[in-house]
Amino acid sequence: MTNQIETVHLKDVIENHTQDMSNKVVAVTGTTSGTGFVLARELAQKGAKVILLNRESERSTHALKQLHELVPNGKFNAIACDLQSFESVRNAAQAIKEKYDVVDVLVNNAGVMALKDITTVDGYDVQMQTNVISHFLLTKELFPLLKKSTQARIVNHTSMARLGSPLNMNYFMKKGGNLGGNGTTEENMSFQGPRWERYHQTKLANCAFTYGLKERLEKENITNVIPLLAHPGLALTNLQITTAEDGGMDKKSELMLSAQTAEDGATGIIRAAMDPNAKSGDFFGPSGQGWKGFPELLTPEDHINSDSTIQVNWEGCEKAVGSFIL
Repeated sequence: MTNQIETVHLKDVIENHTQDMSNKVVAVTGTTSGTGFVLARELAQKGAKVILLNRESERSTHALKQLHELVPNGKFNAIACDLQSFESVRNAAQAIKEKYDVVDVLVNNAGVMALKDITTVDGYDVQMQTNVISHFLLTKELFPLLKKSTQARIVNHTSMARLGSPLNMNYFMKKGGNLGGNGTTEENMSFQGPRWERYHQTKLANCAFTYGLKERLEKENITNVIPLLAHPGLALTNLQITTAEDGGMDKKSELMLSAQTAEDGATGIIRAAMDPNAKSGDFFGPSGQGWKGFPELLTPEDHINSDSTIQVNWEGCEKAVGSFIL
């Protein structure tokens, strides 16, 4: 997939913007391919104990085998976690609590993009539950272990799709399958229409969760847990393949031909997870127009951390999965 594109920034980021992770426990969602796979590999090479949170599948089994081959001494622990089921997320969190006394880093990386207008078993939009609400649930369930770390990090993954219309509570409600339909072929090929609006809402919500959590942690004077945000720019990952197969985009579009590798796409979350100089609220990703480039420290746009945006996300998620107790 990426053999015609050169990885440009990964080596620099690993050499100059990461730290030794020996004995740190890091949980990552969505590690079967793409940015999550690259992050898991690099974390293990830095000595971390990496918890791999994925749906049970041939892909997850194969990815675990690959990681062991790439990092023979790597410490990996695969735990089943289907983000399209709140019960599965709660079970995964419980499994982590039974095995670990502390979690040092949680990376909410997994995501789906521009899928059809379908519901999860819990009644929510498949994109909103997978990308947002289940990560909120996972974070709140693991927060007691994160608080035990000397310096914990919670990393959320957004994208350029964060830019657009305001966050709307309608997308957080039990309206899965009734949120605009699937759009026309023309809309989908041009990244417009209801599929892409639902995706935009999730990527804006990932930002809102980060900055809403930052506000609440500061209010409670909790300084040993820091939330961070990253975005990959435009990277060639399985996300695009899945969306194209579902009719949501044209993977051969001119835009996709200008993408960067999954390795370079992962550098934002790599910095957020491992940069020794990272601070609460830091946002890493390609600068400029944001499609590709070195993962710079970015200034968040006003709308992604506005009071109204934060309120909609927090209220919507808590209504779905319960109060987040710090």
